[in-house]
Amino acid sequence: MITAIVMIDAATDSIGEVAEAVADLPGVSEVYSVAGDVDLVALVRVHQFEEIADVVAGRINKVPGVLDTATHIAFRAYSRHDLEAAFSLGLESAD
Repeated sequence: MITAIVMIDAATDSIGEVAEAVADLPGVSEVYSVAGDVDLVALVRVHQFEEIADVVAGRINKVPGVLDTATHIAFRAYSRHDLEAAFSLGLESAD
């Protein structure tokens, strides 16, 4: 699975509508409204690298109210949740 993080600048008066429209697009798993330099952050998850262009350029950028995007491709995922699950496989300590 390939993950891309898409930073989205949206028209101020339609951030909620843009977020909902982007969240409904195939390939988009989550959309967050955020504070900072951008208005929304979308997580795109696809099986093939080429699909990122379809989702971002072909779908997200065409949503009315999307003003600009910046896409970041994830190389590796680090998650405390995943680490905790790996260490709780039911093995008892040596004590």
